[in-house]
Order: sequence, then C-alpha cells, then structure tokens
Amino acid sequence: MKMKYLKFLIFATVMVWAPSRPWAQSMATGTVFRDCIECPELVVVPPGIFIMGLNGIGKRTKPAHRVNINRAFAIGRFEVTFDQWLACLAEKGCRQNPDDHKWGRGKRPVVNVNWNQVQNYLRWLSKKTGQVYRLPSEAEWEYANRAGTTSVFWWGNKPGKNRANCKDCGTEWSAKSTAPVGSFKPNPFGLYDTAANAFEWVEDCWNKSYKNAPNDGSAWKTGDCRNRVIRGGSFYYYNKVARSHYRAKNPPGVKSYWLGFRVVRELPVN
Repeated sequence: MKMKYLKFLIFATVMVWAPSRPWAQSMATGTVFRDCIECPELVVVPPGIFIMGLNGIGKRTKPAHRVNINRAFAIGRFEVTFDQWLACLAEKGCRQNPDDHKWGRGKRPVVNVNWNQVQNYLRWLSKKTGQVYRLPSEAEWEYANRAGTTSVFWWGNKPGKNRANCKDCGTEWSAKSTAPVGSFKPNPFGLYDTAANAFEWVEDCWNKSYKNAPNDGSAWKTGDCRNRVIRGGSFYYYNKVARSHYRAKNPPGVKSYWLGFRVVRELPVN
C-alpha cells in the first residue's frame, strides 16, 4: 500500500537564531529555529486536520476520531539531548544528573528523567527564553509524528530495516542503546526519531480509550492523572510499539533508560 499524505505546503527550512526578534510572527511552515544556543532546535508545524488513533486492535487506540489542530506550533526537531539537559543543570534549573548507562551523552537523547523532572526543564527553558515551552499534547505528538501520513509508520506500513532504532529494526543500536539524535531520516515535517529510539513523555493524563477525548489538539487533563501518556517506542521494544497510533502510560515519578521527551514551543497568534 502506498503512503497517503494530506496536502500540506512545506516551505524550505531556514535555521534562525535571533532571540530579540519577534520572528514567530513571520515563520513559515517548516522553518527551523532555536531561541538560544543551548535550546532545542524547533520546527514550525502547520495547522491541519487528521484522524487520531486506530479502530479494531484494542480499546486504547479507539475510537479513531477527527482532530483539528487549528494553530501552528513549533516542536522539537529532535528529542531533548543530554547536552541540552546539562545546560539546565549548570544553570540550576534542573537538579538531576541522569544516568547515561555508559552509552555516551552529548547528542544522545536524555533518558532517566521522569515527567515531574521534565516540568522543571520546561520552566527553566521558558524563563530563559521568555517563551512558552511545554510538553506536546498527545494529539499534537501524533499529528507531528504522522506528518500527513495515514500509514502504520510515517514511512509506510512495513517497518523495514535501519529506518528507526527499535529492538527488531536492524540498526547497530537495536536492543542495545539509544542512538545519537538524527541518525535516521526525518519524517515529512522534518522531525527525527519520532518512531523509536526513546519513548517520549507527553502532557496528557492517561485514559484507557479515546472516548470523549478532546478534538481540538489540546492535552487531556482529566482521567487517570496518576499516569501520564508516553508515545513513540524505543530501542528496547519491538517495532509494533513504534507504530504511529501506539500509546502507553507511566506514572509521572517513574524514569527509565528507554524514556525521554521532546518539547513544544507555542507560537503567538498573528
């Protein structure tokens, strides 16, 4: 089956760093930027409509439902790295120095940080830049991951080999460790590692199905808030966990060597 795409107009990407400029007012879809040298790189994602979830394989991903993302937003081009987390630690915005399991730090995704600790990083980043940083909602995450596709993975319906870092994906890191961010091709929105490498925290409380889920792209802040949603799969799990619709949960105080995050930066309304 051929991959199907929604119609999006994607402009050439441009790296911008000019914190004093009100540049969000003129950012085109696909623009790549960051707010400071230590900040995560971001990609501007356009508004749009997509079908979230999947019917027929268990209640946690159904009912499949239409979601309207009515505002552009900027999302991390990569998962947040150890280098970026350690910048927060150096400025005392973060208190934890996460274990890297001797895999290396630098541009590897930061892992072993729980949901509550991630909130400290986001507060530090927001204060440092004067912008609103947060975790993506589950809907924003799936929309950005799919990038206009309706297939099982953003690249198609077969996992293939060496397309992402999962347990059976045939990479040099499979079942061993995370890979440096950006080791595989990006999706059509220009995002890297949305499938596998490290699971990613999102903002939402856990709900066992999508019954009565928000349809405007906002985070679901009711339900079982003793657990938070995680998305994307990881090097430690098989490819079925890296499927675009797959969702799981973890208590917000739990951390793991297969769990990290990426950020969203809100854009002003024109």
